[in-house]
Amino acid sequence: MLSATTVDRLRARFGPDAQSWLDGVPALVSRLASRWGLEIVAKMTGGTSVTLRCRRSDGSGAYLKLTPDAGVFAEEAAALRAWADCPAVVSLLDAADDDNALLIEALEPGTPLTDWRPAVSVLAQLRDVPPVAGFATVADRVDFMFGLAARRNPGLPAALLDASHAAARRLADTGTVVRLVHGDLHPANVLTSARGAVAIDPRPSLGDPDLDVVDWAFLDVSTTSQLHSRIAALHVLDEDRAYEWSRALAVLMLMSHVRRGVEDASTALFRQLAESLA
Repeated sequence: MLSATTVDRLRARFGPDAQSWLDGVPALVSRLASRWGLEIVAKMTGGTSVTLRCRRSDGSGAYLKLTPDAGVFAEEAAALRAWADCPAVVSLLDAADDDNALLIEALEPGTPLTDWRPAVSVLAQLRDVPPVAGFATVADRVDFMFGLAARRNPGLPAALLDASHAAARRLADTGTVVRLVHGDLHPANVLTSARGAVAIDPRPSLGDPDLDVVDWAFLDVSTTSQLHSRIAALHVLDEDRAYEWSRALAVLMLMSHVRRGVEDASTALFRQLAESLA
């Protein structure tokens, strides 16, 4: 059932111990399909999961999302439940706690956003929901992101990464507004639907919601002047902090471009901002 690419990706993410879980995926999918009345339609990609597009017995669409990591499952399930009344977040239809399995609504047409403007409403709706206890902090999320970046990019100058990490931690540790933060709100994780733009795949934490602004601040932006203008247009809580979040996380954007061999005006901006912190 699983492609070699999927197996390699999940083994790289969770280690060789994930293999026993991967071997059991076909039986797990069969059992959950029977439990929830699902017909498997297509296999999808995902950084921490096996995701399958399904058709339910009533003809509606859904996604079956499975992960070997109980923590990843529990955090996403808790976040989707916390945002259950928020139209800007995908709906959790059901969950199987013992199997680390989520059944999530299928959005139609479900294409990723290519325009930053609908994100203004998404960001506002996410931060309008009162925070709930039980999640890691934005500081924890920052440490995870930079730890992962260091493992994925061993050739990056340590001083560049360390300075950006320190800047991001200062922001995480000094924020006074606490909300449930999506944590991975890039354009591929905001989809079109009949009810507007909808966020999927949260990596939740509690803290400064302007962390979620960064990918939208940088979308199709190539100068610091444009960056400041975009941040203002996104109606963030604090324009200065949103700019500093963008500067602190620019190194992560830079590494993504370098890995893919992209060298353009945006790459130059990411490099300029990252080097300004070193």
